[in-house]
Amino acid sequence: MTTTETRLPTEFADLEPYADWALATEPERYAKRLASTMPEMQQFYDTAFARLDDAITYLDKFDLDDLDDDARALMHLMQSLVMVSFPIEVWKQPRVPDSGAAWAELIKEPVV
Repeated sequence: MTTTETRLPTEFADLEPYADWALATEPERYAKRLASTMPEMQQFYDTAFARLDDAITYLDKFDLDDLDDDARALMHLMQSLVMVSFPIEVWKQPRVPDSGAAWAELIKEPVV
């Protein structure tokens, strides 16, 4: 779950253990969610959610099309936070309940 490469802004060094959640595409984030245990997602959720307002404030300083690499990684990390929010808050499991083989594919990412 950890990385030795610093990818996030220095102000968010406490989130570095979760830098592997900074994934650029929705399919990558979804696959990471399905491959993670509920305790792993809960730990990520608790830590990242506590910094959500700070991350939004930090990212609001940038134009979406002009993010540097560390800001982009922070944005992707927060997108992963959204990806795990329903499993943590509502479903209590990584998969959508009673969804069977249903699948929705995102055609275009807002920023990669």
